Amino acid sequence: MKTLKEVKCGQTVMVTKLTGAGAVRRRIMDMGITKGASIFVRKVAPLGDPVEVTVRGYELSLRRADAEMIEVE
Repeated sequence: MKTLKEVKCGQTVMVTKLTGAGAVRRRIMDMGITKGASIFVRKVAPLGDPVEVTVRGYELSLRRADAEMIEVE
């Protein structure tokens, strides 16, 4: 499976699964990233961390470690 970390700048993807457990998973879900959500990758920092995305109409910056827990298609 492809993760959000591997998505190139300018692409739109859909969330298929959230890996991880406990508080980290809950925090990601609280940000609006749930199964079926559409994510547009706006920018990726030069060293790859953080990743700036648009989810449900608002902009969000994610750490690379968090983006790795989000499986997309």
